[in-house]
Amino acid sequence: MNDQTTRDPVLRVVPRPADINTNGHIFGGWVLAQMDIAGGIVAGREAQGPVATVAIDAMEFLSPILLRDLISVYADVERRGRTSLAIRIEVFARRDRMVEEQRVTSGLFTFVALDENHRPRPLPDAGPRSAA
Repeated sequence: MNDQTTRDPVLRVVPRPADINTNGHIFGGWVLAQMDIAGGIVAGREAQGPVATVAIDAMEFLSPILLRDLISVYADVERRGRTSLAIRIEVFARRDRMVEEQRVTSGLFTFVALDENHRPRPLPDAGPRSAA
């Protein structure tokens, strides 16, 4: 899906020169970090408290990210468990003043809600969502 006009990204960022590898592409680890940050924001909001990443499934890199690309990271809850959330995360790049974004990677990240002792805790009820 290339049309992201109906939803807002969780993060928007431009990679810096320190983020490129010898091929001139952005390090995969940098991309994963941005995805983890975005997923953590969504999971923390849903869990109403701290969360930790416990798994990354179905990760795929479709196209390289280049220096000066504008990166948009989208994250949505795909599944809720008793203590965990599966968050679908997609990264799109806009390069060279392109109007359209190109999907460059996606993955399914699982986060667990944590209590004050850093142990899994039950998620709060899903309830109605506000427009905040």
